[in-house]
Amino acid sequence: MQADLRSFWKRFPTGIEVAVASTSSDKLLGVRSGFHRYFHDALDGKTPVVVVPHPETENLGGLSFSDVSTVEMAQQRARALLAELGDAYHFHVASEGGLHSLEIHGETHFFVHNWTVIASVTGEAVGASGSVEVPSRFISGPEGEEVPVAIPGTRRRGGMISSLTAGLETRRSAVATATFHALSSLFYGVLEGQPR
Repeated sequence: MQADLRSFWKRFPTGIEVAVASTSSDKLLGVRSGFHRYFHDALDGKTPVVVVPHPETENLGGLSFSDVSTVEMAQQRARALLAELGDAYHFHVASEGGLHSLEIHGETHFFVHNWTVIASVTGEAVGASGSVEVPSRFISGPEGEEVPVAIPGTRRRGGMISSLTAGLETRRSAVATATFHALSSLFYGVLEGQPR
């Protein structure tokens, strides 16, 4: 698709339109918060942000077990929205939670965080939230493919991040941080924020 960058930038003052590959309120509100933080707080803008849900195929296999597979899933969903909707929206966003592991002194530690992919006619960027370690007592029983479905947290109660942080951080805030980080990468050197 040939990018019409002039029309892309001209539409910004009237509002930022974002297609999100989800109908989950946590993801939708998180994406909206990330866009608000970037365009309103960092750039002192007053541009309205409209977030529009688009149904996704549900991932029933639990969390992805690597950062690579989590990012690939989010990329696939964001790119599919861009291919389907074209320039009807400024941005096409997908956000996914996943597990990743690190080997530290011969011991495997597992962490959970969110990844957000933003695709637009101007390019694509990926951002992540902070990681929260899953306590080893939750990991010691199950092995391999069983780990993603044996960890704490439920969808209705804000997910695993909310469970591990006693509700002080939620899926929504993790998605917001990941979205803000992706926007920061996408517009680095293009839009300059205000020093605080």
